[in-house]
Order: sequence, then structure tokens, then C-alpha cells
Amino acid sequence: MTSLRSTPSLGPLLARGALLSPFKRPRPGAAFAGDRLVVPELRVDVDRLSCYERVCGFATGGDGLPITYPHVLGFPLAMRIMSGRDFPLPLLGLVHTSIDITRRRALASTDAYELSVHIAELAPHRRGTQASVVTELRARPGGAVVWESTSAYLARHRTGTSAEPREAAPEPTPEREPLPVLDEWRLGGDVGRRYGAVSGDRNPIHLHPLTARLFGFPRAIAHGMWTVARCLAAHGTPSAVHAHADFRAPVLLPGTVAFASDGERFELRGTGRAGRVHVSGRVDPLRDPGGPPAQEPSSSS
Repeated sequence: MTSLRSTPSLGPLLARGALLSPFKRPRPGAAFAGDRLVVPELRVDVDRLSCYERVCGFATGGDGLPITYPHVLGFPLAMRIMSGRDFPLPLLGLVHTSIDITRRRALASTDAYELSVHIAELAPHRRGTQASVVTELRARPGGAVVWESTSAYLARHRTGTSAEPREAAPEPTPEREPLPVLDEWRLGGDVGRRYGAVSGDRNPIHLHPLTARLFGFPRAIAHGMWTVARCLAAHGTPSAVHAHADFRAPVLLPGTVAFASDGERFELRGTGRAGRVHVSGRVDPLRDPGGPPAQEPSSSS
């Protein structure tokens, strides 16, 4: 375990990861026994938090942390690990494919927390290797975990020879009724720059059309964590909750998307009858030991 006084700056970490990426050759069987990074006494910058709430559509003026905000707090620690020389997967091309979040109670923005991040495992995936990044927030050093997440990041590479047997086709799943559309959002071309300013994640693919084209995208794309935060802000979440989201296709900026939900499951998809699904997920309340949880205010603005 390595203890840090504060979270590191993201810019130099992203630059280091980009510079080292060409020298990393991911392959089947990659292993990593990395360190756990810990910030024992973390306090939230309430001004930055307020900006984040506005950009993501959460209600402002409260004293609690939105369900997705601890991910922003832990992201620099995750980047410090994944941009390091000993991490075997290249940072460039690493795709955030899903996130599971468990919040065990409401989190006051004025409290101090212990923040920690570690890589739980590198696992084989049919398209390459998947890293599971675990972020934990504790009420006090050594205390109980009050918020945790597991993010899956995929590095694509060859997984075997041509002689490797093909996977059996999955069993067909029953078709579900499409989720009802509750709102449509017109997204400006500056969404990536605005979210980058409040999260610190200024990856070039999110900022401008020109820099996004350098990485194969026709236009800038929205941050995956902005899309799920925006969905959960509109959906609303109890104080004690488990949320899961799969990032299925990038959202090009500017653009128009539809938010759909049945009260449990949610989707962000393109408009029209054949709209492509960008994000899908669900929200499940947990039993709060402190009593019936208050619903986190939703926002449709």
C-alpha cells in the first residue's frame, strides 16, 4: 500500500501513459501485482463539486455527493497505476466498458474520507484483456466502505491462434419491450470540454473534432462517465443503491440522444425507431441500515 497526501494531477499521468503505450504489447496471460494507492484524508472541493453537478444535470445546492462523483475523485489514482511502466496494458486504446457502483448510505460533501484504488485482476476477454479497477471510499481511515465501484477496462489484442475453437453461440435471450423514452437531450459540441474541466479528464478524443479524428473518431465523443452520470441524474437514486452501466457505443458531439427508463432499467440511445444504444444499465435500491433512504433528486434539465 502506498499512501499519498493528495490526488495527483491528471495531465502528466495521461501524457506519461500516452508516451509509454507504444512500448507495451498486451498479450494473453498478462499479469499485474500492483500497489494499492490510498489518500487517507480526502476532503471535497465544494466549488468543483457544484460545477460537476451542473455539467452532469444533478440537483445543486445540497450537501451530498452525487452517486458518480467518487469516481472522479479516484480517477487520478487509477491513472497513476495504469500509466505506470509496470502496468502491462497500453493506456492508449484502453476502453472503459462497464462500471458497477455501490453506495451504502448518503455521503456528505463536508466529511473527510479515505480514498483507495487498486487493480483487482487482469482477466482474459474474448477480445483481449480486461482490467478490473476497484475504487473505495471509507468514512474514516480503516473504517467501513461507504462507496465502492468496479470499472472494467478492455485492451484489445489477439487472443489465440486460428486453430483455437470458437466459442459456442450464446443462447438467444427473450426480447424485451423497448424502454419508454422520457426525454430527449440536445448535446452541444462543448460537452466534452465542460466535463473535462470539472473532472480533470482532458483526453483529446473528448475535446475537439480535430483531436478526435487523430484517434479515428469523426467528431469528439462524450465521456462515458458523463453519459452515465447524466442518466443517473435524470433517473434518481436512493441513498443506499447499486447501479450498473454498460458503455456500448460512443456518443458523438454535437448530437441528440433519448433517455429511456422503466424505473429500474435505463438507456441512452439515438433518436428515431432504430436508435443505437449508447449506454444501458439498471438501478437497484439497497436496504439502508440507517432507515428508509431519501431519493436523490432527479433532474431532467
